[in-house]
Amino acid sequence: MGAQVFQTKEVQELLKAAAGLNEGSGGPRFRQIVYRLLSDLFKAIDDLDITPNEVWAGVNYLNKLGQDGEAALLAAGLGLEKYLDLRMDAADKQAGIDGGTPRTIEGPLYVAGAPVRESVAKIDIDPDHDAAPLVIHGTVTGPDGNPVAGAVVECWHANSKGFYSHFDPTGAQTELNLRGAVRTGVDGKYEFRTLMPVGYGCPPHGATQQLLNALGRHGNRPAHVHFFFTSANHRKLTTQFNVEGDPLIWDDFAYATREELIPHVIEKTGGTALGLKDDAYEAIEFNVTLTPLLQGKDNQIVNRLRVETTA
Repeated sequence: MGAQVFQTKEVQELLKAAAGLNEGSGGPRFRQIVYRLLSDLFKAIDDLDITPNEVWAGVNYLNKLGQDGEAALLAAGLGLEKYLDLRMDAADKQAGIDGGTPRTIEGPLYVAGAPVRESVAKIDIDPDHDAAPLVIHGTVTGPDGNPVAGAVVECWHANSKGFYSHFDPTGAQTELNLRGAVRTGVDGKYEFRTLMPVGYGCPPHGATQQLLNALGRHGNRPAHVHFFFTSANHRKLTTQFNVEGDPLIWDDFAYATREELIPHVIEKTGGTALGLKDDAYEAIEFNVTLTPLLQGKDNQIVNRLRVETTA
C-alpha cells in the first residue's frame, strides 16, 4: 500500500482550492459537485494505490473518448444512464406516480428535426434489401385510459447493418432515414411504416469498446426502436422497445431492457396496400400510457446536447 495522504491538511486545502470553495464568483452548485467528485477521486487513488502511470493512462483515455465523440455512448455502457432511470423510477414511487409505460434510456443517437406528420409516417427513405417491412403502431393514452390527442411521437432506429442515419460511418443513409415523428389524432393512434432493425455494436476501434474490452465485456445491443412521447398535459416519456426474439435482449450492454418493453412481433399480409416494399410484413403494436404532470410541471425534460437537422 502506498502512502496515505488524503486526510492531510495539505490535501484537504488543495481540494478546496481546486474546487474554488474559497472563491466569491462561480456557481455554488458546480463547486459543490466538483469538490465531491474530486474528493472521491483523490480518496480512490489513496485507497486503491493507483499509480501515476495508471492516472495518466486514464487521462489519455479521456482524450481519446473526446476525440471519438463517445462520452454519451460510454455513459450508457457503464450503466450511468440506466442509473438515472432508476433514480427517476424511485422519485416517481415517492411521488405516488405509477401505472405509466416504463421509461428507459434515450441513448446517444437521436437527431431532432424530423417533420411531424399526422398520425402516420413512412420513415424508410432509403432502400434496404436486407430488411423486412415493419409497421409499428399503437395508441397513446393517459392515466385514465382515454386516448391522448395531439401527442407527438418521435421514433428512430437502426438499419439492417446496425447503423443509424447521420451517424452511419458508411455514409450510405440520408439524413433522416428511419427517423420520424407523428401527431396523434382524437383516437390517440400513431403508426410508423418502416423496416425491421437489427442491433448494433460499439465502434470496434472506439474508446467505448476499448474500455469494455479491458473489462471483459461486449459492446452489443439487441434490435430495438427508440421513442419520445410528448404531450402538453402529460409528462414526456423517453423509452424504447426490444424486438422479440433477439438473443441479446437480456444481455444488452446498455442495460435498457425491461420486461414490459418487449412487444410481440406479428406476421401480416397486405403491406403493398400500405406502401410497403412487400405484401408480407411484420407488425408490432406498442401501446403507451403517459403519466400526469407533477404539480403542473413536466419533470421528465432532460437537457442534453442533441444533434439537430433542418433536413
